[in-house]
Amino acid sequence: MDELTSVFIQEGREQLQAMESGLLDLEQNPDNLDGINSIFRAAHTVKGASGVIECHFIESFMHKVENVLDRLRNNEIAVSSDLTGILLRSCDQLGALMDVLEAGQPAAPADIQAKGDALLVELAVYTSGGPAEAVLEVASADNAGTAAVNTDSWHISVRFGPHVLRGGMDPLSFIRYLASLGEILALETIPDAMPAVAEMDPESCYLGFEIRLQTRASKADIERVFDFCREDCDLRILPPDSKLAEYVKLIRELPEDDMRLGEILVRCGALTQGELDEGLQSQQHPESAGQAIDTPPHIGEILVDQKVVHKELVEAAVSKQQQVSEKKAVEARLIRVQADKLDQLIDLVGELVIAGASANLLAQRSGQSDLVESTSVLSRLVENIRDSALQLRMVQIGETFTRFNRVVRDVSKELGKEIDLVISGAETELDKSVVEKIGDPLMHLVRNSMDHGIEAPDARVAKGKPRNGTLALNAYHDSGSIVIEVSDDGAGLPRDKILNKAIEKGLVQATQTLTDQEIINLIWEPGFSTADKVTNLSGRGVGMDVVRRNIQGLRGSCDVSSVEGEGATFTIRLPLTLAIIDGFLVGVGRAAYVIPLDMVIECIELKTNTADRDFLNLRGEVLPFVRLREMFDIPGERPARENIVVVQYAGIVVDQLMGEFQTVIKPLSSIFRHLRGIGGSTILGSGEVALILDVQALIQRNARAEEREMNASSGLLRSTAVNQ
Repeated sequence: MDELTSVFIQEGREQLQAMESGLLDLEQNPDNLDGINSIFRAAHTVKGASGVIECHFIESFMHKVENVLDRLRNNEIAVSSDLTGILLRSCDQLGALMDVLEAGQPAAPADIQAKGDALLVELAVYTSGGPAEAVLEVASADNAGTAAVNTDSWHISVRFGPHVLRGGMDPLSFIRYLASLGEILALETIPDAMPAVAEMDPESCYLGFEIRLQTRASKADIERVFDFCREDCDLRILPPDSKLAEYVKLIRELPEDDMRLGEILVRCGALTQGELDEGLQSQQHPESAGQAIDTPPHIGEILVDQKVVHKELVEAAVSKQQQVSEKKAVEARLIRVQADKLDQLIDLVGELVIAGASANLLAQRSGQSDLVESTSVLSRLVENIRDSALQLRMVQIGETFTRFNRVVRDVSKELGKEIDLVISGAETELDKSVVEKIGDPLMHLVRNSMDHGIEAPDARVAKGKPRNGTLALNAYHDSGSIVIEVSDDGAGLPRDKILNKAIEKGLVQATQTLTDQEIINLIWEPGFSTADKVTNLSGRGVGMDVVRRNIQGLRGSCDVSSVEGEGATFTIRLPLTLAIIDGFLVGVGRAAYVIPLDMVIECIELKTNTADRDFLNLRGEVLPFVRLREMFDIPGERPARENIVVVQYAGIVVDQLMGEFQTVIKPLSSIFRHLRGIGGSTILGSGEVALILDVQALIQRNARAEEREMNASSGLLRSTAVNQ
């Protein structure tokens, strides 16, 4: 793929995203003219750029889409749910065509081409006149506009020069020809230049006219009427008030090119080239126009003073210039870098961190204070480089959230529900690699909330709820992690239904006593589903366990809370990055382990009187703990002094506390993918390998082991009682 095509695909997908977002917003706000204009500009940009790279199958398709959007922005057709639906499917087709181009194929395959042809048939309804209702609306709007324009006319002020008659020109002929363009509503003769009778020259012209003209002609057409006497008359043409809004609209819709103020006004039709040339001449020779030479006036001020353009239009043109210059300045500060180059940079920074740790260790062993100080400075700089490099891959999660606008729209229509999506925390940043992998789990949670959680409109009204359900996506930073919440105001998780289904599947015993939270957590079990029937969205028993597994694969966790009848909230907690983290190094025997620093709350000494227990009293609260030596079956005797690293809701017993450690995460081999409690590995400064603990999985593994022991003990007690 050549560079030009690669740039087109990258920028084309951005324009495609802008089109889709604009269409979803337009469906909610049909009167948003700015939104229609932005959608049209995006489609026009894609069509034009596809022509530049000679991709004709995209160019021809987008030409038809652009025709519909052009009629939409000209109020020839009305915004409707059917129209936005067709245009959104056109966006899907454009995405498929871009995939074809990216794959290097010369034309679209038969199936994609067939979908495009079917869409073109639907679009043709809107380009050939549209539905009858739309035609009637446009006709009535045109009639209303015609009635309003009767009092809205062009104002033409003309002062003929004294030599017009000598040149064989008849001022009255210009007035008659002007009438051929429209209807002259008012005509006033201005005799101000008429001299006294004794001084009057019969071959000289002293007349001027103030004319109100009703016409659909452009300003340039009106000016051309006076072409033959343009150099011997003073002409001023001011548009009707209704034209001001149209000119402002045209100025805003101009392409974002570097244009001077006069060029902008000429391009939109508010100024003719002759008026601009005259204004520029006055600017170059201010003394002839009575201006101070030391302060040359701006062209906009000159044009307003000459009464050839309204001040509002000059201000709109200046605003357009500023908008373009600001966008150019922002683009000048940005540079596009391929993702694999960033990944390579992160890998190199990781190796730099390891090498820095090795140098620091050797310096400490040498005992040379100067060398230790030098390596400490080096370590600090490496840490800064690490943070800066990781920041390069940070992206806002808002782009991922925005994609669900389309999902919510389509799924809610499929289910016959009315659902509003509320997005907050879109500016929250996290690593690009995390964003790419969180999309599928989020998609499942969103679709699950719409299908299972939010009730049908009539059912909501019967419960006293608003007819429209609300699905909320929220993201925020918390303790070095990112938290993503998917919540709805639906029926919540049905406690009794979940419990009965779990008993039916043999996941729990009918005699077991479970808390509400334990029952809710049963939805994470493999193959669990409460759906009564299989649909396109759910009911196949595959989903929630996969969601949790995928999130745990990102070293994250997923929890759910629910109030029956009020709604449910799924909370995902993820690390900000998957490459390099701040860790806390601990030792057990000869082995070293790393605990993510954001999980560490405090470190305390383990007292000897807790040797036979797996919990302790921490400031009045029970703190269960896990002994790494026993869990990983590490040989050797316990040291005289053990320590506890307190993490969330539990403690980890270790032999040594070695302090903070910049941890470069190295993934484990695929043969260790079923290993629970270990999230990866890292290389120490000494060259040894240390395992990174997955704290959440470690605690869950220990809890399940204890649960199995308790069940085994209770089973043994029951069998003993029966035998007795």
